[in-house]
Amino acid sequence: MITRGLESAANGMLSLIDMQDNIANNLANVNTTGYKRTALTFKNILDANVYKNEGTLLDGETKNLGTLSMGSSIQKLTYDFSQGTLMRTDNPFDLAIEGDGFFKIQDPATKEVSYTRNGSFTLDKSNFIMTKDGGYLLDQNDQPISINVAELDMDNTNQFTVTERGQIEINGRYGKTQIEQSIAIYDFQDKDMLFNTGGSRFISKDMEANPPVPAEKFVIQQGHLEASNANVIREMLNTINTSRNYESLTKIVKSSSSTLSAALSVGKIKV
Repeated sequence: MITRGLESAANGMLSLIDMQDNIANNLANVNTTGYKRTALTFKNILDANVYKNEGTLLDGETKNLGTLSMGSSIQKLTYDFSQGTLMRTDNPFDLAIEGDGFFKIQDPATKEVSYTRNGSFTLDKSNFIMTKDGGYLLDQNDQPISINVAELDMDNTNQFTVTERGQIEINGRYGKTQIEQSIAIYDFQDKDMLFNTGGSRFISKDMEANPPVPAEKFVIQQGHLEASNANVIREMLNTINTSRNYESLTKIVKSSSSTLSAALSVGKIKV
């Protein structure tokens, strides 16, 4: 029973280390645009049955008192896709999604597609709207969005306008022009099946069972960015609670170790 206590405490300490690492990652990304905080869910490694003997050793009855957890391990990593605060930047190429959905991004080199809430875009030298790390922003037909500044008679990029539903309008020298391409916003039925590829980008683990579908309940806010939904105060409180739990398990390990040492000393045979 002593060794079981040591094993349970040790498993719990390992789980708390993983939890602390996850909290540290959330804290490190409190200023990352479009970041979605993560959380860990745990499961019991083994539930041991606990019995109580009633009566004498010869004719006593055994009563089942229930189960005792032998420690926990990580079951899965989950993402919190709740809305982050919208920050005003007044940059026309900063776009924030208010509501459901993701921007669709394509890597120019690999052609791989991913989805993100980070709407910090720029216009490159080839007149493509791109992410800061070089990914194309795709339209409703899965094509990179291009704005020909010269052909549209744009004096500056401040004449670039995006409506709440993603239509793109250009206020050129000769009036307002709506281009054929519009920004595509997609969502997923089961967000638990999304996998983070890094840089606040997600893909579906199973494109057949959980494909991207056009989002409906959304509004695009131009000149804004969605902040991280990781909260410093909440994460600091989680850090304190995790540290206290780890300290408690450390005391259990020390107590069990002392009891085990005493038991071994009693059982030694002196020669």
